[in-house]
Amino acid sequence: MTAPSKQVPEKDERADRLAAALRENLKRRKAQARAKGEVPKPSGAGQGHPTAGKTGG
Repeated sequence: MTAPSKQVPEKDERADRLAAALRENLKRRKAQARAKGEVPKPSGAGQGHPTAGKTGG
């Protein structure tokens, strides 16, 4: 039975193609956002959290 050994390379190739497609999609979306002037802020520690920067009290 050689079916399982054949599926592994197919899955690897598919995963590689998918990863490449996702990277290209991300690049395209970033370029579109830059063109619109809507550059998303990178998420960092504490950003976007409603209590970020507040002290207890």
